[in-house]
Amino acid sequence: MATFLYKLGRLAFRRRHFVALIWVALLTLAGVGAASAPSAGSTSFSIPGTEAQKAFDLLEQRFPGASADGATGRMVFKAPEGEKMTDAAHKATVAKTVKELGDGSEVVSVTDPFTTNAVSKDGTVAYLSVKYDAPAVGLKDATRDALETAGDDARATGLTVDVGGDALQAQPDAGAVGEAIGLAIAAVVLVITLGSMIAAGLPLLTAIIGVAIGVSTIATLAKALDLGSTTSTLAGMIGLAVGIDYALFIVSRYRAELAEGRDREEAVGRATGTAGSAVVFAGLTVVIALAGLSVVNVPMLTKMGLAAAGTVVIAVLIALTMIPALLGYAGRKIRPAGEKRRKTTGTALSKPNLGTRWASFVIRRPAAVLLLGVVGLGTVALPVSQLELGLPDDGSQPTSTTQRRAYDLLSEGFGPGFNGPLMIVVDAKNSDDPKAAATTVTDGIKGLKDVVTVTPATFNKAGDTATITVVPDSKPSSAQTEDLVHAIRDDVASKADADVLVTGTTALNIDFSQKLSDALIPYLALVVGLAFLLLIVVFRSILVPLKAALGFLLSVLAALGAVVAVFQWGWLGGLLGVEETGPIMSMMPIFMVGVVFGLAMDYEVFLVTRMREAYVHGESPSQAIVTGFKHSARVVVAAAVIMMAVFGGFISSGESMIKMIGFGLAIAVLFDAFVVRMAIVPAVLALLGHRAWWLPKWLDRALPNVDVEGEGLRTQDEKDADPDDDRELVRV
Repeated sequence: MATFLYKLGRLAFRRRHFVALIWVALLTLAGVGAASAPSAGSTSFSIPGTEAQKAFDLLEQRFPGASADGATGRMVFKAPEGEKMTDAAHKATVAKTVKELGDGSEVVSVTDPFTTNAVSKDGTVAYLSVKYDAPAVGLKDATRDALETAGDDARATGLTVDVGGDALQAQPDAGAVGEAIGLAIAAVVLVITLGSMIAAGLPLLTAIIGVAIGVSTIATLAKALDLGSTTSTLAGMIGLAVGIDYALFIVSRYRAELAEGRDREEAVGRATGTAGSAVVFAGLTVVIALAGLSVVNVPMLTKMGLAAAGTVVIAVLIALTMIPALLGYAGRKIRPAGEKRRKTTGTALSKPNLGTRWASFVIRRPAAVLLLGVVGLGTVALPVSQLELGLPDDGSQPTSTTQRRAYDLLSEGFGPGFNGPLMIVVDAKNSDDPKAAATTVTDGIKGLKDVVTVTPATFNKAGDTATITVVPDSKPSSAQTEDLVHAIRDDVASKADADVLVTGTTALNIDFSQKLSDALIPYLALVVGLAFLLLIVVFRSILVPLKAALGFLLSVLAALGAVVAVFQWGWLGGLLGVEETGPIMSMMPIFMVGVVFGLAMDYEVFLVTRMREAYVHGESPSQAIVTGFKHSARVVVAAAVIMMAVFGGFISSGESMIKMIGFGLAIAVLFDAFVVRMAIVPAVLALLGHRAWWLPKWLDRALPNVDVEGEGLRTQDEKDADPDDDRELVRV
């Protein structure tokens, strides 16, 4: 591996014009493809195998044209103080709004609140419902705009008007200001780490090019592959973070090779052969983690994972080819590591750096450091025991949004459960008396706790399928509503002479959360298992990969514990702008496992391969740890700070989901890089000594020799060395 990449790096350095032309051509091709690609249009969201999805599919068959999975919108009206919505003037205003909405595109139907009894008991609040023929994620922007502006005339008359429903799903706002600040911090860290603006600019430039190619390719294929906007958001986030990191490691190693006295082409080859090997295997772990999302069997997650994995592959290829080419263009503008200090002091760079001093401290007290790190992360992880999963709804939006205000108005006028009605589908096709079966279901639901309203059954034209709407007494994301769904499925369905299915947005969210929870252990086993095997090949050790996997589990549990404490319990919520606590987004555990595992293995590979390299070249286990920290700790810390800055930028988003993802990933990187990799890892290796690098002889013979440490390059040096160099000239 190292020898092949060494040759590749030197080739890219010498043929820099050709390499640069290839990447510019790919960027142009991807950009043209994205610009000329048809609009993505509607994207489907399905969860195969869940009861809620089965019910949606059944409704599509039995109620053709009803758009069972179509988006819905609600416009809520509140009369001024002392007035009622039933006043003639207000009724006329609402009727005008109903007509205006009914003329819009993608609209299937609009209800009139005064003919559907959608007015609160005190008469102060009323609402109309809009049904669309496309799912929420596929609605056109013009349709959403029409829904938002349709109430302007009503507002002008003095009514309070707010809009909610899944039709007005806010597009993910990544927090542009925070993201810009994160990139600025990344740039400053790169300048400090690499010593010049040009050296710092290379990782930023190549990461942006890689993300641009990846995201443009996703946009090009969005229509054909039914990709949503969140796909490119995730791919961009991950691609930017790993793209900067991978380029940083190669540029940093290049400067170190220059400091050893090698010429620039040789230094590029060495950097690509050694650090590049680590980049390849680190990238493979990220790809495994992201592609492994397909085991969840949710098409949306599978597409997101594969698209993000593709962007990571692009980042690896750019680091291995474009970085060497750009280093050729930069020439002497990128200086050897420590050159400035040597010029200032006039001495060689032999003084121990901070990484060396820290590693020496850990080696002297490994048991204490290990105990402190494990106990500290374990304490932070304790809130995970109270983890509640769910999906965000309008009730988790900031109070400044119209969706949240509409949600609160409906809760005020009709009760909190009104925001999450359940749809019961009664499949009585095989029943002797469909109407009696539907009546049994209706009566059974009325006898359950936490039920406010049960509408009469509505049958299709064939008379073999009925729908019943149930309004719970609790808000959609509450545990009581989840218990009600299970009670209907378990108790009521068992007594009916028909198949009873529960669906609707609330039930779909519950099923989605359950499916993700059930998939977490198989996903963990697959990802950690494959990466464990990969790391055995890289490190040629059993205990080092095992320690890496256990350390990751500790850091991700601690990160999830912090997420629960902030977003579920409200700790430090005011500081982070968390306006509403509630269940943790159901995708968060699997999402964090996938992303954080890949990033954690990045740090593991970059840090420990340098230790392995020193150990293979004859140093003692303790010396190898110090050497690894001497050469890698500064760069790993810089990479972690950059990643935290990029992810931390998303905390400023007004969207609770994006804010939660940004915080969770940033805190996970903090725990994994600074506690696990920089403290627990050297402590464990110090305690294990030579045993850390033990591998059974039969397994050693069976495993391929990938030579991540560059041993092949060193052997080549010895072969190429002039045998007369060490001979003394003797006068005869």
